[in-house]
Amino acid sequence: MLVRCGPLVARLAVAALLVLASGCAWDGPMSTVVRGSDFNRAILRVYTIITWATGIIGLVVFVVLGYILMRFRRPPDTRLPAQIRGNTLLELGWTIMPAIVLLVIAIPTIQIIFRTQTQGAPAGALRVTVRAWQWWWEFRYPDLDVVTANELHLPVGRSVVLELEGPDVIHSFWVPHLGGKRDVVPGRHNRIVLTPETPGLHWGQCAEFCGASHANMGMRVLVQPAAEFDAWVAGQKATPPEPTGAAADGQAIFAKSACVGCHTIAGVSAGVLAPNLTHFGGRSTLAAGMWPNTPDNVAAWVRDPQRLKPGVKMPDLGLTEEQAKAVAAYLTGLK
Repeated sequence: MLVRCGPLVARLAVAALLVLASGCAWDGPMSTVVRGSDFNRAILRVYTIITWATGIIGLVVFVVLGYILMRFRRPPDTRLPAQIRGNTLLELGWTIMPAIVLLVIAIPTIQIIFRTQTQGAPAGALRVTVRAWQWWWEFRYPDLDVVTANELHLPVGRSVVLELEGPDVIHSFWVPHLGGKRDVVPGRHNRIVLTPETPGLHWGQCAEFCGASHANMGMRVLVQPAAEFDAWVAGQKATPPEPTGAAADGQAIFAKSACVGCHTIAGVSAGVLAPNLTHFGGRSTLAAGMWPNTPDNVAAWVRDPQRLKPGVKMPDLGLTEEQAKAVAAYLTGLK
């Protein structure tokens, strides 16, 4: 019976391995092994050393174990061999060798820690103030006079200083392609210095439990060539066109509702407790990356935000369906 089950068990094991392997992606949106910046390359250098060290140790252990199992198999009816009480050479070996392995791992690890923790701002670096709120991200460019939310734009090849601030509770800034996570703590000043090296879209996420909608506190980082980044900055500084038609009705509804107490729209409102909406229509997502930024989704959002993002602090505005569509037309037109 055992002989018959052997091939079946082997096939099931191979099938399970294939299923598990199919879920792996080397360059996925939240992969930590994508070298998107110099910061992440430095971290991956340490990972490489640790991987090789553990791989060699594992290989040696299994080879020695296999040899011992085969060489010293006890035949049937063999008496118990004489017992050994201590071996100085073996004890020195398994004390010194792990110490050497730890030293090989510790030296580059400490070097990277000091390099990434104490690095000052390089000359000409782009400064970005990152403010983590429940449950969204605010990005301020103090030298460019630009404020946006949930979508961080960075120029490729230019050093960036991310100044991390926590206005409410503890959060953690984490964009796996660009580097390791770092806590955003109220009353504490943390920073990340990096140079983006890979243009394109990089996904991020809050990595510290911060409340009901922590899992929905995502962000998008767009690393762009210098010319595209400059064009984006110019667009952020431009005044959105005056709304017409349904969008004009939406502006009037927005200006008369509780929205103005929390959101900023240049020339309309100056709230500071919620995302700046001056150029909201130019963003690809809403609700911290949860939903595509379409008129239908925006209308559903302003009518019932709790349905789209449980735990969100945006109140129910009591808008009718027509009013929500008008507000959505206004907001999606702010580009």
